[in-house]
Amino acid sequence: MDKIGKYDLIRALGKGATSTVYLGVDAFAQRQVAVKIASPEVLKDPARGRLYKHLFLNEASLVGKLSHPHITQIYDAAIDDSLCYIVMEYVQGGTLETYAAPEKLLPVERIVEIIFKCTRALDFAYGIGITHRDIKPANILFAGDSAASGDIKISDFGAAIIDSLDNTQVSGIGSPAYMSPEQVQELPLDYRTDIYSLGVVMYQLLCGRLPFQANNKYNMIYQIINADPKPPSHYRAGIPAGIDEITMRAMARDADNRYPSWRDFSNALAQAFRNKMLPLTKRNLTETEQFETMREIAFFAAFSDVEIWEVLRFATWETVRAGKTIIRDGEHGDFFGFLISGELKIIKHGRILNLMTNGDCFGEMAAISSEKIRTADVVALTETQVVIIRGEILSKASETCRMHFYQAFLSVMVTRLALSSARLAAR
Repeated sequence: MDKIGKYDLIRALGKGATSTVYLGVDAFAQRQVAVKIASPEVLKDPARGRLYKHLFLNEASLVGKLSHPHITQIYDAAIDDSLCYIVMEYVQGGTLETYAAPEKLLPVERIVEIIFKCTRALDFAYGIGITHRDIKPANILFAGDSAASGDIKISDFGAAIIDSLDNTQVSGIGSPAYMSPEQVQELPLDYRTDIYSLGVVMYQLLCGRLPFQANNKYNMIYQIINADPKPPSHYRAGIPAGIDEITMRAMARDADNRYPSWRDFSNALAQAFRNKMLPLTKRNLTETEQFETMREIAFFAAFSDVEIWEVLRFATWETVRAGKTIIRDGEHGDFFGFLISGELKIIKHGRILNLMTNGDCFGEMAAISSEKIRTADVVALTETQVVIIRGEILSKASETCRMHFYQAFLSVMVTRLALSSARLAAR
């Protein structure tokens, strides 16, 4: 087979019990894709064929809906009695299974960052009515040569519960070791089953073993329902107590004792960095901290998580020494920025016009005007951290992202005009 539909198949990427995934090329869109094709023998199987066709239909229903930087996009699908295939985003890398063994463990701070990205992706999915139901290391991909850096993407939504479809839960699929107590008992499920499963993934990445060890499926299910696992630090020295607590709460046997929302789970992970629970290997903020910091700036209140991740891709985080002039009056410039920490002052003809506080925007007037000429100096009073965004790069951002920037710029200008009017009235 060298072609299926409009897609040229280059080579097999992997083969499972029910399907084969190929590297393909979409000549029309000019991109590489991953094409998952169901085995013909499986579709013909009288006992299991209907089940696996249901799984393909489930995933096919999500074409174009999972637009998030940490979820593999589904582009196309074809489903009939003799042929089922799904066309997905191709992620050149591997799965986190590689890093779930004791001899291949990632640094703790990198694991926390990976799990944070997963929480944001699964929160996005939950927001559009999707519970994944099969979270495990094999379904989390990393881009590039190693999971030690770069992006991750959650894949394989075939087993998902989708609110807009028939919510009948299909039994007999998934990996019991990652299932919540309510899932192994085939009880009604909600997003908290994914929180449990992601907790198990975090546990395994931290210490290289599953929370429960069993020699058969039934023993595994019994332990999930009845036993309490030891914390990850029991098996790996150096894991902070706070990371143990986050992991064990996500894996709480009673769903009501887990994090009440994905946002609470992600906030706990972000606090691990903010509270100095984890050592930073470099001075720069981690992506987790950058995301949470930007999420809290009032300017970005109307931005979706997807748009915040987009901004992080083209923004530059810089540390500025005390006394440095970031913007000079009368000069040409097309960038603008946000104050993250420290102090900045706005000066015109030697007179201080304003002192900036964390989250304030500066330099946007020149960046969005046709002349692009600065009208004041911006000087660092102390060592300062800023986020810099260049107008040329912003012009290439998505339409919704640009729209939210311009709406926020308008709000900033209205606020500044109101303050100026109040100062004039007070004279």
